[in-house]
Amino acid sequence: MKFKALLMSLCFFVFPQLVLAENTTDTSEADDYYEWARNVWNSLERQTGEIKLSGATATLNIPEDFYYLSSSDAETVLVDVWGNPPGQNTLGMIFPADMTPFDNDSWAVTIRYEEDGYVSDDDANDIDYTELLNQMKSDTREESEARVSQGYEAIELVGWAAAPYYDAQTHKLHWAKEIKFGEDDVNTLNYNIRVLGRQGVLVLNFIANMDQKDIIESKLESVLALAEFEQGSKYTDFDSSTDKMAAYGLGALVAGKVAAKTGFLAAAILFLKKFGVIIFVGIGAFFKKFFKKKKAD
Repeated sequence: MKFKALLMSLCFFVFPQLVLAENTTDTSEADDYYEWARNVWNSLERQTGEIKLSGATATLNIPEDFYYLSSSDAETVLVDVWGNPPGQNTLGMIFPADMTPFDNDSWAVTIRYEEDGYVSDDDANDIDYTELLNQMKSDTREESEARVSQGYEAIELVGWAAAPYYDAQTHKLHWAKEIKFGEDDVNTLNYNIRVLGRQGVLVLNFIANMDQKDIIESKLESVLALAEFEQGSKYTDFDSSTDKMAAYGLGALVAGKVAAKTGFLAAAILFLKKFGVIIFVGIGAFFKKFFKKKKAD
């Protein structure tokens, strides 16, 4: 059963959240939802260890305190469970090992690859991040108008949640944005990691709420260490005589758009987690118990 379709039949359970606890006479819709969610959870293949990312000449090394979901499983979570538009084309998602996509406090990392060439870091010390933020807010307003016209919620870029930082030794860039979706009371934390390679960039984005900022930052170094390009495709393997240069630098990676002539806004790819807002009372606890039971079996 699809998430959005089910919402229409379950709206009266959701607002206010206490309604479900008070309506004990008819729980068939809730039972249907639990069954759907259980089936989704059982269908997800949770992987650890060395994961080769198809088409990216990169490898993930997933320890036991995380698990990886494939591209198709990630699409299920992003679209059916968390309510994002379809066709996201990620390379997968990473979750903490003790969380499911159905938990109220769940967070995750999406993975993509942009093979636009070698991104020069020559502008690393010259970027005015205040000016850049203002331009990003303008770009987000344009993207918001497009989303609203397609029937999705408006987006507002509130500001930096963590200022951009580039590690010139590892060639990894990270920063965080605070984003407001629609009329939500809780803003979304969009924490970004970019791993620079010889032919392109690995794009890792955290999906979480602002009140999870501390725990995300406590896991940042662990997540930064998960993804590496393979030998021959590393940033230091670049050969200027044969390799393609990207048409943009680090500033454009942070801004979320490449050269203007391409007309491509990477900022359009913004994921959200709506499950925690429209969740049933108790379902998060239910899945935590179910999760622990499955691990013990």
